[in-house]
Amino acid sequence: MGRKTVAGRLVREPAAIVGGFIIVAFALAALLAPWAAPYDPNASDWMAIREAPSAAHWFGTDDLGRDVLSRVIYGARASLAAGFLSVAIALVVGLPFGMLAGYFGGVVDVVISRLTDALLACPFLVLAIALAAFLGPSLQNAMIAIGVSAMPVFVRLARGQTLAVREEDYVSAAVSVGLSHPKILTAYILPNILPPIIVQTALTTAIAVLAEASLAFLGLGQLPPAPSWGSMLDAARQFLVEAPWMAVWPGMAIVTVVIAFNMLGDALNDALNPRE
Repeated sequence: MGRKTVAGRLVREPAAIVGGFIIVAFALAALLAPWAAPYDPNASDWMAIREAPSAAHWFGTDDLGRDVLSRVIYGARASLAAGFLSVAIALVVGLPFGMLAGYFGGVVDVVISRLTDALLACPFLVLAIALAAFLGPSLQNAMIAIGVSAMPVFVRLARGQTLAVREEDYVSAAVSVGLSHPKILTAYILPNILPPIIVQTALTTAIAVLAEASLAFLGLGQLPPAPSWGSMLDAARQFLVEAPWMAVWPGMAIVTVVIAFNMLGDALNDALNPRE
């Protein structure tokens, strides 16, 4: 499938346009946070404790007088970084192992598949919490925990796709002419299993953003006073009646980004589907 064909299908998908626009907007806000945020996210104004949204503070202030809008903008850095980098860890580790298991089969497949099944036996978020607690609370450790927890999904997907592709005639022809295994894996198998991998990457990024917020909410992710959407929700628990805006804005940011990645993943699935 040509790149122009895929791009044309994505342009015609409203979900891709809306989801992509939201993701780009949040990414730009995170990158340009020092200029986009109206206040220092950690600066307290003791005369404006839990102040309702106003012209001075569009999203209100929190229990320490910090501007909620500024903290939401800076919090996008932690959430998006965790989403992208943790999925990158899962992809870089899981994809090669899945391809090796599907291509070689035998003992290699048995060992990799059994280890993958052992990790999949534990729910994703439970495994991420356990790993983050073992490694210690920090954003970097949260990324590692989420990446390791998401890795089995890519191993299984890559294995299944490789098992199907290795039976194709062009792979058999490559083997018959004596091409090396690394050449066959990278030049013949990898390009043909990428479409479902790309779709899974978008969908897993949404899960990773939600997982980072969950870990931060539990005190296992980005540590205060550095802003994170999950830790902002944790701080807002005590003031849901007095200052609901403390929970509304970071909660809406999480929901919006997760929905945007899911919309983009669905659009990519339609655009990359060879049956369409």
